[in-house]
Amino acid sequence: MNYIAVVEDSAQDRAVLDSYLEKYQQEKNCHFQITHFSDGDEIALGYKGGYDLILMDIEMTFLDGMSAAEEIRRADPEVLIIFITNSPQYAIKGYAVQALDYILKPLSYYAFCQRMNHVRELLGRRQKHFLTVPCAGGVQKLDVSDIYYVEICDHALLFHTKQGEVHSTGSMRDVEQKLPPENFFRSSKAYLVNLEHVDGIQDEDAIVNGDRVQISRAKRKAFLAALNHYMGETI
Repeated sequence: MNYIAVVEDSAQDRAVLDSYLEKYQQEKNCHFQITHFSDGDEIALGYKGGYDLILMDIEMTFLDGMSAAEEIRRADPEVLIIFITNSPQYAIKGYAVQALDYILKPLSYYAFCQRMNHVRELLGRRQKHFLTVPCAGGVQKLDVSDIYYVEICDHALLFHTKQGEVHSTGSMRDVEQKLPPENFFRSSKAYLVNLEHVDGIQDEDAIVNGDRVQISRAKRKAFLAALNHYMGETI
């Protein structure tokens, strides 16, 4: 299920969008959770996130769509934004807030479908490359390629990433099942290693981003085979 925000001050245009979203869900056998906002200030001020896509009118009474998008981008660099506008000149300004696209009014269902197909393709890729983990105060989305290795630490999980350490809860088995097996290998009971970041082998350890990570005796042969296979596939 994808979460979509519709930000539109025109009741007529909002009704058109709703009818298109409903028709699209039926045709593509997908499901959206839709939240409505009648002005930019309603979504942007105190923005809490949680949306995959924002369909945003530009010309609104209290806070225009471009200003609202600027506020949203400060809090959420990942949400997809598509502007809906009467004026094509706004398309260039949309690059400043990393808008995915824009649709001209009056909306045609064909143009709407084209954009939504692109959105679903991007979200599908994103789901394959991101892992959401529980952490203190909520959850954190991690780019899978940014994870160096995962460690069991004091009955909790410690993710070593490019952005730093992330403390989480859960089981290593669950994490291992959610990560791509061609990239991640369990080097021991306590460590799950991203083969992409293995710099070499030293004594009984793997060198992962400069850290020494244990390879158990039982796992050593399989780990080396997995690493050689990964290196052969990526060279």
